[in-house]
Order: sequence, then structure tokens, then C-alpha cells
Amino acid sequence: MEYLLFVFYLVLFAWLITKVRFYKTAGLSKSQLIIFFLLKIIAGIFYGWIGIYYGGLAQMWDTWGYHQNSVLEFRLLFDNPHAYFTNLFYNPYKEGFTQFLSTTDSYWNDLKGNFLIKVLSVFNLFSFENYYVNIIFLSFITFLGPLAIFRVMNDVFPNRKMVIMLGCFIIPSFLFWSSGIHKEGLIFTGIGLITYCIYFANKQKKLGIKRILGIIIGFLLVISLRNFIIIVLVPAIITWLIALKIQKKSLLVFSVVYVVFILLFFNARHINPMFDFPQAVVNKQQEFINIVGTTSFMPEKLEPTAVSFLKNSTNAFCLSILRPYPSDVKHFLSLASSVEVIMFMLLFVLFIFFRRKHERIGPFFWFCIFFSITLLLSIGFSVNNLGAIVRYRSVTLPLLIVPIMAFTDWKAIWGIFQYIINKINVIKF
Repeated sequence: MEYLLFVFYLVLFAWLITKVRFYKTAGLSKSQLIIFFLLKIIAGIFYGWIGIYYGGLAQMWDTWGYHQNSVLEFRLLFDNPHAYFTNLFYNPYKEGFTQFLSTTDSYWNDLKGNFLIKVLSVFNLFSFENYYVNIIFLSFITFLGPLAIFRVMNDVFPNRKMVIMLGCFIIPSFLFWSSGIHKEGLIFTGIGLITYCIYFANKQKKLGIKRILGIIIGFLLVISLRNFIIIVLVPAIITWLIALKIQKKSLLVFSVVYVVFILLFFNARHINPMFDFPQAVVNKQQEFINIVGTTSFMPEKLEPTAVSFLKNSTNAFCLSILRPYPSDVKHFLSLASSVEVIMFMLLFVLFIFFRRKHERIGPFFWFCIFFSITLLLSIGFSVNNLGAIVRYRSVTLPLLIVPIMAFTDWKAIWGIFQYIINKINVIKF
């Protein structure tokens, strides 16, 4: 019966993505839509399989924990309907709702898990509490994120559809971590909605109710599931909008505005202690230090000062971008991540030497780069678990990789490759 249920929903939602307007007008063929959607479901199933059979090794117990809690939450709907509809807003902490960036014992810290559990509990009504059927439901929703980014990228970088598809749908770690029953898929959906609505609202000079609603939903998803991303996302959006108005020297605009935001980051606490952002990062780092894990390491301890952040910035950047190193490999997931990092570094080298120099780099490119880099830095400053780093990092990859791939002259690279092959063949004969 479970297999029949899975097949039924698989066919139903594969058909639906070819009928829903946002999906079918994305610039992809029906077969491409279905293939990418099925890849996402396969990745989600693989995620769950690893979680139950190799969870201890790969630090992936969470996914089945969320499912089991969602089953309990779903049953609460029948046992205590009032509690089911109100407990998401229940706050037992004496600080109330003020501790927005608190990492422990706060409503906002607990909301990220509670929200996901609530969403999954709704799925259980239709899936009969089946984990793998829930993957289909979640994939249908989280497919929206990469599709939204694809639509933006395809408009910003015309005639580069193939590399954009690869970057939005096929990056292994992004596909894996955003497809499982966890927070990453919904987080990226939130980021994708915000980016899509702002980009096309600006281009078409029309905001509209749908786009306002999309931006609100996007922000609610990010705030609910990983609120510190908002601290990184808002400056990137504001700077992007400023650069769009100025239209010249986008890199200079981003650099100047970000200097202002950095000053605010370290000094906002003098205006209101609630906005002590450096201390929030320090607290987050301490929280991870207190977590015992096989992929954990002892980081350089941060202090809530600009000097301490500056001293640790290089290490934080290398940690979030370059690890896991080959020496960090302990299982096939970390091996895959290590190989992927090497490929990313190769891609960056190709970008440096084969960049399309005749094309102007606009505000959207720098929005992607500045947002991704600052988010990666925030991860590097606070997280000391390699599994968590790889998972957290995954939501930046399409925004970081696609612009780099789009500005790389692949025809020139292919020409050089063919030249080398021809030379080798001449030598052989």
C-alpha cells in the first residue's frame, strides 16, 4: 500500500509541475522540469536512507527526528486541536519575543525546528505519516526556490541556459542538502522568492500584490528557519537596490555601502543592546563548541570586537569555503564534499583566467557574490562542525557558482582543450 501511495503522489506531482503556471513558464521543457523534479526526489530519498542507516557516521539523525516529531504533532491535531493550532506561537521563556538572535532557550531559536515540524505534520494528513511520501510534498514546494533563481539567472545571463541549469539544479551538495527533510530546501525557497520578486519588480517597474506576498513569504521562511541569514540578506538587498539606481561602478557601490553596514554591525549595540550582533555570533560559536560531534574541531575563539573578527576572518573564510580538506575525509559524504570543493576551486581559477572581459558585471552579480561571501563568513565564524558547514554552505552555491560560470568563456576553454588533444594526437602518430 505504501508503495502504491508513493507512486500515486509521484505521478500526480510530476504532472502538476507541468501545469502550474510558475513552473511551466520558467523556460524549461516539460521533460526538463520532470527530470529535475525527479532528481530532487531521488536526492531526498537518498538523504533519508543515509539518515536512517548511516546517520551516526554522517551526523544526520535530524531528518528522521523531524519526521518522528511531525507524526506526534499530527496526532495532536486529533487529540488536542486547540494546542495544534496555537502551539507554534507558544513562548514559555521569560524573555518573551525579544531575544531574536539568541542561540539557546528562546522562542526564535526553537521556532526553526517547530516550524519545520508543523509543515511536515500537515503533509502527514495526506501521506499517512510516510517519510518518503513527505519528500514528494516537500520537493514540490522547495523546487520553487531553484526554479525562481533559474528564471532570474536566465534573464540576467541570456544564452547561457545550460550552465545556469547545471548551477541551479545539478550541483551535488546543493541538490542533496536542499532535497532532504531538513531546513535548507525551504530556506533557499525563501531566498529564491525574495530574489525573484525584487528582480522582476525592478525590471518591470511593477511590484504588485503577488510579488509583495512572495517577498513576505520569503522573509517569513528565512526568519522562521534560520533567522541570522536575515542579518546578511537585508544589507545585500539594500545595496543591490542602491546599485540599481546608480547603475555605474556597482562594485564601488557595494564596497562603500558594506563598509557602512560593517560599522553598524559592530556599533548598533550602543544604540540598543538588543542589536548586539557580534555577541550573537560569539554565542553561536559557543553553542557549536558545546556540541560534541565526530566532525567537530576547536576553532579560534571569537571575542565580540572588530579586532577579533578581523583576526579570524581569513580562517573563517577558508573554513567555510575550503573544508573539508582531503585530510578531513571520514566517510563517503565528506569525500564527496572534498572533491566538490576541489572542483569549485578549479572553476574559480578558470573564471580568473577566462572571464568574459568584454561583458559588464552588473549589480545582480555583486548582490550574489556579496551575499554569498558574507553568509559564508558568518558560517565560518560560528560553526565548528564540518557536516553543518557543508549543509549551511549549500544554500549559497547556486548564487555563487552560477554567476561565475556565466561569466566564464567556455568556448575559449573548449578551444584550448581541443588544441591540446590535437597536439597529443599529432605526437602519437
